[in-house]
Amino acid sequence: MKRQILLTRNPIDEAALLQARQASPEAGASLTFAGIVRAEENSKIIEAIDYEAYQEMAVHQFHKLLDAVEAQWPIESLRLIHRIGSVKVNETSLWIEVVSGHRKEAFAAAQWLIDEMKKTIPIWKRPIPTAS
Repeated sequence: MKRQILLTRNPIDEAALLQARQASPEAGASLTFAGIVRAEENSKIIEAIDYEAYQEMAVHQFHKLLDAVEAQWPIESLRLIHRIGSVKVNETSLWIEVVSGHRKEAFAAAQWLIDEMKKTIPIWKRPIPTAS
């Protein structure tokens, strides 16, 4: 399985990522997920979320999760980008692409990955309240 893991302070350019997709002729599914910052966190209105990560450990843990994905589903490639630093409301904080032969595997792998990363990856978020 081809893989890309990136933690970045830069905005995620989803259009450029889609144009850069590489899939074999056997690929029948490309599933993308974009997690965006919403305006409410813990019942409070916010303007952004500040993401902090222990980067080396986060990348190590992401690779372990991708190893588990590869062992469970026939995935051709998986790209994962997570923002760190301040991410404003409506901006993408997480972008995932799963390419596989069939949609069922792509959906299952993406869902599992998102659920597991929330449990295991050392990335913390601090809501930034709206200035009043």
